[in-house]
Amino acid sequence: MPKKRSGGGLSSTQQAAKFLGVSVLAGAVMAGIALPAAGALGLAAKGSATGFDDIPANLKRPPLSQRTTILDNKGEQIAQVYSRDRTVVQLKDISPYMQKALVAIEDSRFYEHGAIDLKGVLRALNKNAQSGGVSQGASTLTQQYVKNVFVEEAGDDPTKVAEATQQTIGRKIKELKFAIQLEQDLGKKKILENYLNITFFGQQAYGVEAASQRYFSKRAKDLTLPEAALLAGIVQSPSRYDPVND
Repeated sequence: MPKKRSGGGLSSTQQAAKFLGVSVLAGAVMAGIALPAAGALGLAAKGSATGFDDIPANLKRPPLSQRTTILDNKGEQIAQVYSRDRTVVQLKDISPYMQKALVAIEDSRFYEHGAIDLKGVLRALNKNAQSGGVSQGASTLTQQYVKNVFVEEAGDDPTKVAEATQQTIGRKIKELKFAIQLEQDLGKKKILENYLNITFFGQQAYGVEAASQRYFSKRAKDLTLPEAALLAGIVQSPSRYDPVND
């Protein structure tokens, strides 16, 4: 007889089934968009009060908060003020090494799939089933960008930040719909540019330009391969992989 897991934990089979449920739901979302004639899905789940079709079609993307520099009457810097230390830059002003490193570590198939990476979903399902937990996710870089927009809009309000990052099917469905829309409206290059400008790199640095200045005292366009690799690695866990503390 199989041993029972203590502490009320889920077995690997249950974990796999849970992940598969979300994956199938993602597939249903795709099918609902590709085949509208099949009828409205009216998807609703715990944590979501509205159906898929009721989610607004356009993601609100307010301007990113940036650093403000105060100068004297001679043009000399007096101070810098910011709620989030960020300087928005265009993709052409970001080192190609940094662009490739970020894609490699966050979503290596970014240019091959759409808003949803079904191959990645199946890979994560298999990995999680083997580990008996949720050790690997399947969010694409576009989906992660959407989540960052939610977090940016939440500001410093802990309640709103918690809502923006909560692990519910309802939030994932909203994230998926906006990701699909952004893939169509912006394209891969613009999504990558936006992601590099919005994401948190630790040490109060938001966006790759601020991070490059914080850790290497140089512009993002001048980052070398090793420097780009370090910054890309920080993104997955800015506190755990903080190179200043370790």
